[in-house]
Amino acid sequence: MISEAVSQTISDATRARFAREVAKYPSDQKQSAVMACLAIVQQEIGYVSTESEQIVADYLGMAPIAVHEVTTFYNMYNQQPVGKYKLNVCTNLPCQLRDGGRALEHLEQKLGIRMGDTTPDGMFTLQQCECLGACADSPVLLVNDRTMCSFMSNDKLDQLVDGLRAAEDK
Repeated sequence: MISEAVSQTISDATRARFAREVAKYPSDQKQSAVMACLAIVQQEIGYVSTESEQIVADYLGMAPIAVHEVTTFYNMYNQQPVGKYKLNVCTNLPCQLRDGGRALEHLEQKLGIRMGDTTPDGMFTLQQCECLGACADSPVLLVNDRTMCSFMSNDKLDQLVDGLRAAEDK
């Protein structure tokens, strides 16, 4: 059962979404829904906090450390608040050989932040990531863990950032 103090941080709609995910698995294997439940929490509050890990652990009947291990293993889970746009640049070796590192450096200069930081306006968080499975398309980056951008020259990176900023100004 979810503890009362911690349960205040997620909505009834989120708990209902948890239930739908858990229902996909045999009753004795509900922990199989851990990744889906973490994704749901992140969609609702923007990141997976220690408190929300506890909520998921309680809901699924798991040890909190087991949930934390999942959160920290996968880079798609934000463990702290991030900007509205999270830019993950692939820096795995094949992408490094095809200018992935240069793309990351260009974005650092363009955004005025270092890898791992968020812009002061809270708009962008810049991260590096491991293989996105598009080595031939490098430099590649993933926006908000959902949209893959390929062949990202400096001009295309500038267009992406400027376009996202312009969309916010409307």
